[in-house]
Amino acid sequence: MKARLEVDGRVARVILAAPKANVLDRAMIEDLESLFSQLAPRRDLCAIVIASDGAHFSFGASVEEHLPEQIEAALPRLSHLLRTIAAAPAPTIAAVRGQCLGGGLELVLACDLIVAEESAQLGVPEIKLAVFPPAAAALLPVRIGAANASLLALTGRSWNGVEAKQAGLVARLAPTGALDDEVGALLEADFVSRSPAALRHAARAVRAPIVRALEHDLPRLEKLYLEELMREPDAAEGIRAFLEKREPHWST
Repeated sequence: MKARLEVDGRVARVILAAPKANVLDRAMIEDLESLFSQLAPRRDLCAIVIASDGAHFSFGASVEEHLPEQIEAALPRLSHLLRTIAAAPAPTIAAVRGQCLGGGLELVLACDLIVAEESAQLGVPEIKLAVFPPAAAALLPVRIGAANASLLALTGRSWNGVEAKQAGLVARLAPTGALDDEVGALLEADFVSRSPAALRHAARAVRAPIVRALEHDLPRLEKLYLEELMREPDAAEGIRAFLEKREPHWST
């Protein structure tokens, strides 16, 4: 298993457990789907924390699975996981340390709250491989507005935790090395003593823009990616150059 589930009273923890990279490959996504399916009928939970083993949350989706011969299966798989998270039976809190990139950031964008260490790095570097992140393109404008979404998606730069907090992406900051303490304090102060039913319905209410983006915008962006972008030779070239550890040779 590349992910595991821990339940302590009214709090569940879904943990990415394939360090150091915690890559969201097919096996990881299937494991996460399975764990969230186990949680779906729970009505006693006050929060679901999505965390990670190791120094990094996730380096992102599997680059190999984004080659032209695999991408048609890989892209919908991740999108389905994000919809599953957005339908979780309790508020979801992403606990982010280290690198949180590409598909890793897309995963946390589907969560209700993000708690990150000050030194965390959050970004979508796909443009450097001549592709773009469909789920992030759908969700970032909802979370941080069009200008900041464009900045991240078009430049491929990353924000540290402090920058992400200033942009409104991160809800709470933790000093480096104190992420678990910060998440624990948040849970104790604002979740474990609350009504699970009230929290469940409040989460459904505030998720409405996220769900709308996943259901309406994301399919259109996936179509753009698969039917137009992947016909461009640069898309395959960028991915292959990354895998071969060489400079890409663009078509124009």
